[in-house]
Amino acid sequence: MESEQIIKNIVYNIEKVIIGKRYEVFNIMKGIIADGHILIEDVPGVGKTTLVKALAKSLNLSYSRIQFTPDLLPSDITGISIYNQGAMEFEFRKGPVFANIVLADEINRTSPKTQSALLEVMEEKQVSEGNNTYKLNKPFFVLATQNPIESEGTFVLPEAQLDRFLIKVKIGYPEKKEEANILKRYRNSEPLNELTCIADANDILELQKKARKVHVSDEINEYIASIADATRNNKYLVLGSSTRASLALLRIAQASALINGRDYVIPEDIRENALLVLSHRVVVSALARANNFDSESVILDILKTVSVPKVK
Repeated sequence: MESEQIIKNIVYNIEKVIIGKRYEVFNIMKGIIADGHILIEDVPGVGKTTLVKALAKSLNLSYSRIQFTPDLLPSDITGISIYNQGAMEFEFRKGPVFANIVLADEINRTSPKTQSALLEVMEEKQVSEGNNTYKLNKPFFVLATQNPIESEGTFVLPEAQLDRFLIKVKIGYPEKKEEANILKRYRNSEPLNELTCIADANDILELQKKARKVHVSDEINEYIASIADATRNNKYLVLGSSTRASLALLRIAQASALINGRDYVIPEDIRENALLVLSHRVVVSALARANNFDSESVILDILKTVSVPKVK
């Protein structure tokens, strides 16, 4: 089966549970294919957790959910060594992070110390405990959720942590017609329990491998670099995008091209994914806030000013 058809089948399967959010689900699939972690930011009750569960079930991957709270300890995430009196040695008991898909629910409700414990796991895809290092199974993704409107009892995610997320996705409220369909479908059944497996770990790893092989011309590389440079020299931004952000934009563009059945990246792959990749990484200045500019509007303005290359 062609790569784009596998991806579409996965998305259509998830749509049996998450109704009217095809665009958002495709964006999450881009992040999966690009082998990155995803931050899902939205108000409670719009289906963030259900979406992640549907994804795990569609891909037949191991799944764990970590509810982040202020009293959560790093060992609650990564695991802990416990002394075995019979064997007279310490045994490492793996934490919930040892799964293919980890849902970090309300990640901004835990302390910076616990957040940093997740940092190595996300970046290195391994857990260090004492003198031992434990590799995580592939594929491995952290899908973290956070509520953007509540501030009480939350800890702001540091820039270093935000930079580890390949993209940020917003789910949003459904349209009135779609919400009526949700009520009808969920009236006397639980669609999540009826989902079947569409792909497996090997399919995802193969898609990731194919995405890495998608051709990127020198003109596209220069285009990404120009956008990054523009964020670092903009009066409305006090923190521009990092080199990691440029690499993320490259990876997500390759994934986008693969989903659209191409083996090469075009400028539109960069433009349509720039907000997903950059909006949570840049920090707006006081001047921007005074003019009611947010990070998304500044990035959109940058995209208008950076010349688009002609790719043969």
